[in-house]
Amino acid sequence: MSLTTAALEQLEIAGIKMDRFQELVTRLFAYGIIVRDEDGVEQRFYDDARRIEALLSEYFGMAGFHLHHDIKGEFFRLYAPGAQVPGIIPEDAEPAPSLRARVTPDFVAAALALRFLYQKGLTDGGKDLTDEGEVLIRFDELAATLQTQLRRPLPESVVERDKLLRELKRHRLIRLSPTFSMSDEDALIAIRQTILGIISEDVLAAALEADGGDPLESGSDTTTQEVSQ
Repeated sequence: MSLTTAALEQLEIAGIKMDRFQELVTRLFAYGIIVRDEDGVEQRFYDDARRIEALLSEYFGMAGFHLHHDIKGEFFRLYAPGAQVPGIIPEDAEPAPSLRARVTPDFVAAALALRFLYQKGLTDGGKDLTDEGEVLIRFDELAATLQTQLRRPLPESVVERDKLLRELKRHRLIRLSPTFSMSDEDALIAIRQTILGIISEDVLAAALEADGGDPLESGSDTTTQEVSQ
């Protein structure tokens, strides 16, 4: 029996067509993550992925990728070969150097700041923790954390700051309300628990303890498991 025939049989049992399977694979390769509560489109992607989770895991596994399903958080994340994620991928796995994604230092810095603020939200008695496992912060808290903990300011222009927020949202690290405005002091940013899957405690500690120079110098070229595509 060919792999295609075996896959078609599993898809038929699940009631999923081949073109939908291809959409799911393309989505995961392109974004690296599917979060159910993002919107209606992503909810349907997530629900269909759950129906054929075993097939997707086997498919990606044959190429050395790892598909992680966080059932509580209701999201799938695709990790590249060699990704070292505590509790998920063995530390002795060999990374695939060709599978690298360029991200800006501003993006890496913001992700590190979000990881710091998420951990702080968990240890501060949970007053800013939502039932969905998100930590709520204000925009000025992000700016202050970047400056005090990482010695790096936000981009100067409003356009660049907005672009950064949109990138963080696209990578499913934050959630913004439709009416969010940086000029609104009461507007909240929800840090998603997905931040835990791309920045480990060791990576955060190394960035915070960097002595001299740019603590993010080595973070602008990162593997796809650390920042989803």
